[in-house]
Amino acid sequence: MWNFIVQTFTWWNGQTMGTRFATWRFGKRVGEDEFGNVYYEGGMSSYGLPKRWVIYKGYAEATAIPPGWHGWMHHRTDVPPTKENYVAKEWEKGHRANQTGTPQAYRPPGSLAVAGERPRVTGDYDAWTPGN
Repeated sequence: MWNFIVQTFTWWNGQTMGTRFATWRFGKRVGEDEFGNVYYEGGMSSYGLPKRWVIYKGYAEATAIPPGWHGWMHHRTDVPPTKENYVAKEWEKGHRANQTGTPQAYRPPGSLAVAGERPRVTGDYDAWTPGN
């Protein structure tokens, strides 16, 4: 019962009823990643590529897609990681959740959350004052 309520009234938690129906009707399961996200493909888009989507396990967060699946989702490769022996390259970083709004978020020098002053750049605006 709880799943029905969540799927009816929230879009950020798993899948909605409309997504469940569309996935059942048109989707072909392609695979699952190590986080439990399930990937689907089905139908053709208006620009001639197959539609691809993911059903997140839990909270819908785009940064929860690992690098191999990210390439497949964005049509950089036609072969999903489940159909090949995908090994991450040495330059590919591992998954890291979005840190926005947490104490680990990036705060450059001069931002409101960090002491200090932002370095001046050539595009900075100098206001006009009379007599100058």
